[in-house]
Amino acid sequence: MAQTITVKELVKKILSKETIFILDARNTDDFDDWKIEGENVEVINKPYFELIDGIEPVEDQLPKDKDIYVICAKGGSSEFVADQITEAGFTNNVFSIEGGMKAWSEHLEPIKIGDLKKGGSIYQFVRIGKGCLSYLIESNGKGAMIDTNRMIEQYEEFISEHNIQMTHVLDTHLHADHISGGRKLAEKHGATYCLPPKDADEVTYEYNHIQDGDEYQVGETTIKAVYSPGHTIGSTSFVVDDQYLLTGDILFIDSIGRPDLAGKAEDWVSDLRNSLYKRYKELADDLLVLPAHFMTHHEMNDDGSVSEKLGVLYKENHGLNIQDENEFRRTVTENLPPQPNSYQEIRETNMGKINPELEQQREMEIGPNRCAVR
Repeated sequence: MAQTITVKELVKKILSKETIFILDARNTDDFDDWKIEGENVEVINKPYFELIDGIEPVEDQLPKDKDIYVICAKGGSSEFVADQITEAGFTNNVFSIEGGMKAWSEHLEPIKIGDLKKGGSIYQFVRIGKGCLSYLIESNGKGAMIDTNRMIEQYEEFISEHNIQMTHVLDTHLHADHISGGRKLAEKHGATYCLPPKDADEVTYEYNHIQDGDEYQVGETTIKAVYSPGHTIGSTSFVVDDQYLLTGDILFIDSIGRPDLAGKAEDWVSDLRNSLYKRYKELADDLLVLPAHFMTHHEMNDDGSVSEKLGVLYKENHGLNIQDENEFRRTVTENLPPQPNSYQEIRETNMGKINPELEQQREMEIGPNRCAVR
């Protein structure tokens, strides 16, 4: 019988640059929309229904000299296919990936970004299957989370292991591509939940307002709010200890934020340009940019983290080097990828207007993030 491997184990292998061969047994449309990727990852697609009677349709594409990993949507079909490969006489290791692409979508990998000037550390939680990035800032036993994902159990395990008392949970904006776990995490730990009020006209719950220039003290560390609209009208960045710039969905490593997820692209283009070309220009070039998303594995550093100095991005990021305003407007209104899956339902969930069951929430988040201009 084939073996199984957890997503956590697979992520470790991918981040350590191991050579990985994956057979994806989902429908081709689902595969084309979203798949496992990595620097040394080779992935092929052959739908499960074509392999029910045997692996002949894909046999000549399977390696005989390295491990084979099989994935499907939820983990059931991949077990069957992996067993078929083993029974066909393949003597190399064959693994079914537990939980399939749903588990891949939900795994959070904590990576230490660096130390803080006055003591403490900042960690980036990489949601490798979704391209989401969230942050834990800890100092003197106190902690703050920024842009929390829905799966708060993984944060709580880390918080408990490091004996951190949570004081603040912040969202840079009202998210449209994933469900925020910010309020839930704050409630469970007695922390203060904060959200930009310009994004919160329709929310149904109590929250603390984030205003431009607000400062949050977390242990010996200061987190300062910098109003930076454009992706949403309330989008706010955070400068941590004058070392790190958490940009939310305004600025990424290889692109810039899209302004259309609330249906107001034309209205918000000028805000986006002002945030990127004026507001950020006033900040120090040596700030390390830490975005809320990444688009591909090419944006990852050697350790799997995602970051770059602001000054470097002003030299290398095309979205920061469009001098003509009309060309900039065309770029951010005409070069947009498809809307994120279920983005309107996700926005309403984050507003507190609807409260879908867990399995429905998981379905809503399936697929890649699409928060950037192409």
